[in-house]
Amino acid sequence: MLKSPETPILFCTFNRPSLTERVFASIREQRPKTLFVSCDGPRANHRDDFANVSAVRSILENVDWPCEVHTRFSEENLGCKRAISSAIDWAFEHAEELIILEDDCLPGPSFFGFCHDLLERLRDEPRVMMISGNNFQTQPTSSNSYYFSRWPHIWGWATWKRAWNSFDVDIHSWPQLKQNEQLKPQFPDPVEYDHWCRTFDAQHAGQIDTWDFPWMYAVWENDGLSVLPERNLVSNIGFGKEATHTLDPESVLAGLPAHDIGEIIHPDRIELNLAADRYTWQSIFLPHVNVEPPKPVRRPRRLRRLFNCLLGSGK
Repeated sequence: MLKSPETPILFCTFNRPSLTERVFASIREQRPKTLFVSCDGPRANHRDDFANVSAVRSILENVDWPCEVHTRFSEENLGCKRAISSAIDWAFEHAEELIILEDDCLPGPSFFGFCHDLLERLRDEPRVMMISGNNFQTQPTSSNSYYFSRWPHIWGWATWKRAWNSFDVDIHSWPQLKQNEQLKPQFPDPVEYDHWCRTFDAQHAGQIDTWDFPWMYAVWENDGLSVLPERNLVSNIGFGKEATHTLDPESVLAGLPAHDIGEIIHPDRIELNLAADRYTWQSIFLPHVNVEPPKPVRRPRRLRRLFNCLLGSGK
């Protein structure tokens, strides 16, 4: 039986009251002793935001159990990148460990206890940087309850302050890491490496308004690992036109059911599951990757003449 969580919970919200109410209800069932609630401010050019943000904040005020509540309601709109990352910074000023939920991440019955137990068990394992509630595999990868991955899935997750201290929302170290090809050994597929290089180039240039790529970068920069459950524990209920990034309601990841993981069976050792990670890349990320065509090979003039002669062009 999984323990009831003692771990503080951070709930990050914005302008979707119907989703917020569902996820808040799941938090209320846990009756956490410490709750951090954060809500980004309305966008000036979106008229509906003011009413929706106000409705969200009214929901967050309904803490009807003994609880130490911390609130952070922004007056201005910070955007996805700054709102979430600064909320986590803020919560870690008061806590050493956190379970983190956004308004579209609906936990199942095992999520909170799973996070709490593994935060406690792996607290002093520096290479393990987070606990995720997500599993996108189509079949079990082992007889254990979880495996170790380099994918930091964040639709319901938990981490330690010691891991979050590696986070830099602007990934200032990327140009040097790229020049040194420090991340390249982690990517056996050159298409994958090129994809993430382009992604981090755009993130470093300020062209992407998100915080999860910088967190992914922090994990990979430190050769870190994530704990992924063998059964999915959190359902993303936010796919659709109101979402910021998860717009496609037909996505295979939309509304994946959240399961009960049962009694936790631990792996014998901390070891990367390469086969599961390869499946994640090939099935979740690769179908959406814009693969750049190979650059034409520019041969020296002398070799070009020889090559053309062999082809019979004579030029």
